[in-house]
Amino acid sequence: MNRHISLIGAPTDIGAGSRGASMGPEALRVAGIHHVLQSHGLEVRDTGNLSGPNNPWQPPVNGYRHLPEVTAWNRSLHEAVYAELQDGRMPIVLGGDHCLGIGSISAVARHCRDTGKKLRVLWLDAHADFNTNTLTPSGNIHGMPVACLCGFGPQELIEIGGQVPAISPKWVRQIGIRSVDEGEKRFVHEQNIEVFDMRYIDEMGMRSAMELALALMDSNTHLHVSFDVDFLDPDIAPGVGTTVRGGPTYREAQLCMEMIADTGRMGSLDVFELNPALDERNRTAEVAVDLIESLFGKSTLMRK
Repeated sequence: MNRHISLIGAPTDIGAGSRGASMGPEALRVAGIHHVLQSHGLEVRDTGNLSGPNNPWQPPVNGYRHLPEVTAWNRSLHEAVYAELQDGRMPIVLGGDHCLGIGSISAVARHCRDTGKKLRVLWLDAHADFNTNTLTPSGNIHGMPVACLCGFGPQELIEIGGQVPAISPKWVRQIGIRSVDEGEKRFVHEQNIEVFDMRYIDEMGMRSAMELALALMDSNTHLHVSFDVDFLDPDIAPGVGTTVRGGPTYREAQLCMEMIADTGRMGSLDVFELNPALDERNRTAEVAVDLIESLFGKSTLMRK
């Protein structure tokens, strides 16, 4: 795993249905993400926060809320993530809402094309985020990033990475899903995205889900982890705008992160949808940082 880490703050809630995710990057810093990663012998560079348009808080136009602003933020993030990857560093995006996954993952996909690597995307989330403007009830673009990355979305967003589609649905593994709109559900099935929802995790266990999600990776695979904090059960992570009960427990989430760490293949990471305005004394940010630490080798297990 790359020992050179770059933190990139993307302080916006432009794609979300509630305000507050724009404060996420600072909450993660307050929770000590820089120090925690350094304590594992990593060289950490905080590149600060990107800037972009303010949230105009307007209704949808043609099924999209804030499309010009979402595009601007994602273009900016794409360039920042791509630059760090080109520099041989591992980008960690501190979000911000999950619409930013378009800019982040399109940059990783572009880097993989440059270097001839295969891409695997782990999408840790309560939601499939596979809506389109005809399927969405809200028009909030944080419900659309996976669809946009797979080529289903407005031209401005699907072409950010320089290739349409930026990724294939076959490269995505979704974990922890438990809230999907009806039309979105049909669309996910049509595109054959591999989904390990909470029913699967309840029946088969997190270990089985992660073994399958991480299967068939090799030394030429770049693993990108997109961690939406609402992946976690709201009992342990209340500070998100779209809480859905019945998510992974703390131990299940720890196992998930430890199994990712065991692969040694993670090359980039997003942390999205942390909303300090809805949190309790930064508790959710502290849990998120704790889990991120596990991605970098902190193990709760007494194993050699």
